[in-house]
Amino acid sequence: MGLFKFLCAVITRGLFILVSLTGVWRVTRVKEDRNYWFLTFLFFPLVAEMIITLKRRKGQDYKWFSPPIFLFLISIIPSIWILELHYQQDKASDPQCKKLDSWENLRRVITLNETQGNFTYQNYLKNINQVLSAVCSNDWILALHQILLILLIVGKWLLPLGGGVTRDELSQLLLIFVGTAADILEFTSETLSDVKENSPQLVYIILAVWTWSMLQFPLHLAVVNSKPDVEDELGEQKVSLLTNYSTDMWNIVEALFIQDGPFLVVRLTVMTYFDVFHQMLVFFAIKNFLVVILNFYRLAVICQDFRPSNRGTSRGSTVPEL
Repeated sequence: MGLFKFLCAVITRGLFILVSLTGVWRVTRVKEDRNYWFLTFLFFPLVAEMIITLKRRKGQDYKWFSPPIFLFLISIIPSIWILELHYQQDKASDPQCKKLDSWENLRRVITLNETQGNFTYQNYLKNINQVLSAVCSNDWILALHQILLILLIVGKWLLPLGGGVTRDELSQLLLIFVGTAADILEFTSETLSDVKENSPQLVYIILAVWTWSMLQFPLHLAVVNSKPDVEDELGEQKVSLLTNYSTDMWNIVEALFIQDGPFLVVRLTVMTYFDVFHQMLVFFAIKNFLVVILNFYRLAVICQDFRPSNRGTSRGSTVPEL
């Protein structure tokens, strides 16, 4: 195993653990309960996976599925759930904090208590703890969402390629991840901001849909080519609809059942059942509706194009009469 691949595999998983540990630390601070440190037990499968992958696969990822990304999601999603639920329940009683909505506020947070003298190691750690605790809960949660999505993209880029995955397919996958991450962040930040008081069921629905949509990142089915290259004795290739258009079909499934479809249902529920209505909510609902309709249109086009080609193949395979 090359040194570069080894370092990339270890550094990527180390960053996953560091971010997850930050989320657990924030949970213990907010809930004021040290028992939440038991969430760090969720890191053990990721460490075990790293050891097994480095030993048996020389750091290489799998072709269709990425275990480190999946285990990273398992380690950090519970912390984000706890922080989101705590913030929605205690939103009104949130103490005075420093919002990160301007350069001036950011500078004040960074320079908090820096005038104290005699900086020992303990005072330095205490100062960092005060600086981090001064940030508002909403900004903390948003930062975790943003870092999570950015690290999923960068982590997939740094992880050694799986067997059968080309650099071209990896570049396509990363571009898809960027668009997916932007849509997911917009969904959580915009929709959770519309939650009214005493609506915990809506928070659970939004977080459940968000968790479901995050399952796209460990999967690589959107770009990996699975078309058969072996021809039969007659020289004709026998393929099915799912085999010939596997990447297109998976993209349609993602849009309809994992991302835009559930996002549309949630936004329509927010507007109709929870009586929330504003311009941006309507715009994003229309955007999700257009994506769903266009994917149904794409599915119809694929089916229509496949039938004539299938007929032509069957006719061409007929043995001519002598």
